[in-house]
Amino acid sequence: MKKLGFGGMRLPLLRSDDAGSIDQEQVNRMADAFLNAGFTYFDTAFMYHEELSEGAFKKALIDRYPRETFLLADKMPTSMIKGPQEYAPTFSTQLERCGVEYFDYYLLHNLNRHTYQNTLDFGGFEYVLRLKAEGKIRHVGFSFHDTADMLDEILTRYPEMEFVQLQLNYVDWRSPIVQAQQCYETARKHGKPVIVMEPVKGGGLAAPPEEAEKLLKSVSPDASCASWALRYAASLDGVMMVLSGMSNMAQIEENIALMKDFHPLSQDERDVLEKAAELIIGSVTVPCTNCRYCTDTCPKNLDIPGYFAIYNTYEQFRTLDHHKFQYGRQIVGRGKASECIGCKQCESRCPQHIEITDWLSKVAETFE
Repeated sequence: MKKLGFGGMRLPLLRSDDAGSIDQEQVNRMADAFLNAGFTYFDTAFMYHEELSEGAFKKALIDRYPRETFLLADKMPTSMIKGPQEYAPTFSTQLERCGVEYFDYYLLHNLNRHTYQNTLDFGGFEYVLRLKAEGKIRHVGFSFHDTADMLDEILTRYPEMEFVQLQLNYVDWRSPIVQAQQCYETARKHGKPVIVMEPVKGGGLAAPPEEAEKLLKSVSPDASCASWALRYAASLDGVMMVLSGMSNMAQIEENIALMKDFHPLSQDERDVLEKAAELIIGSVTVPCTNCRYCTDTCPKNLDIPGYFAIYNTYEQFRTLDHHKFQYGRQIVGRGKASECIGCKQCESRCPQHIEITDWLSKVAETFE
C-alpha cells in the first residue's frame, strides 16, 4: 500500500464559507487522479463537512468504481454517542451514506479522557470488535488526542485494536501538549502500526513563519514546505499511512508526485527540520512553558497551557478553522477560556509573569 491517504476533512468547496458546499465535480477528478496513480486509501468521518463527506466519497468512489479497487476508512463519532443504543443506528447510517456493506478500516473517533470513559461505559470497544467478527469491518482501531499514558492504558486494555491514528508532525513532535513523540513511541511499544493525521498541521506547515521557510528553501529551493512535512511523517518507522486533507487538484498532484516514488528523509534533512521547528516554536506569542502551576488552583478547571499552545500556533499559521476545531477538542471536560472569573490566582503562580486573564480573553475572542 502506498503511504498517502486521501483525507475527507478538507474537500474542495464551491463557497469558502460553507463547509457543506462540496465541489463534487472536483472531488471526482481528484479521486480519479489519486486512483490512477496507484493510491487507494480514502478516509472520511460521520461529522466531516457538516455530515456530507461520506456522501461525497460515495459519489466519487462507490458510484463510479468497483468496491475492491479502493480502501475506505470511516469513524464512529464517540463525542456524539450518548448511550450504547446509539452505536448500531449510527453505524447503519454510515453504511448507507457510503453505499457499502463493509469498511476496510474503522476507527473509534477522537478518543481522549472524556470520550474514552464514555466509550468504556457504553461498550464501544466491544461493539466495534463484534462488527469485525461479523465482517462489517476489516481492520479496527482508533484515532487519539490525549497524553501518552492514556494511550498506553487503552492499548494495554484493548490489545485487539490493530492500529492507532495520531497527530504527528515535526513541530508537534516535542510538544508537551500534543505529546506526538511520546504517543508515537507508545504505539510502537505495543507493536501497532500508525496512521498519521495533521502531518501539515492543518495546512500551517505549508506556509510556516518566514525564517523557517527561508531555511527550508535554502536547502531545497524547489521543494514545497508541505512536502517537507509529509516526508517527515512518512519517514517514521511503523507509519503505514499519512493522511492529507487535499482541497484542490494542485495539492493532490503535488502530493502524488512526492509520494508515488517516496524517498525517506536523510539524517541531514531531519536536522534541518529540527532547526525549522525551533524557529517556529520560538516565534510564540504567549511565552507559556507549560509548567502548569496556573492550573493547580483554577476554580474553573481551565486548561490554560493547552489553550495558549493552540493560540500560539494559530498566531503562527493563521489557520482559524483548524485551530477553532483544536480548541473545541481541548475544552472537552474542562472550562472554556471565557469562563475565567478573573480571580488571578493563576497569575500569582506563573513563573513567566504572564498576564493570563488578559490572554484568556484574547483566546475566547478568537476561538469562541
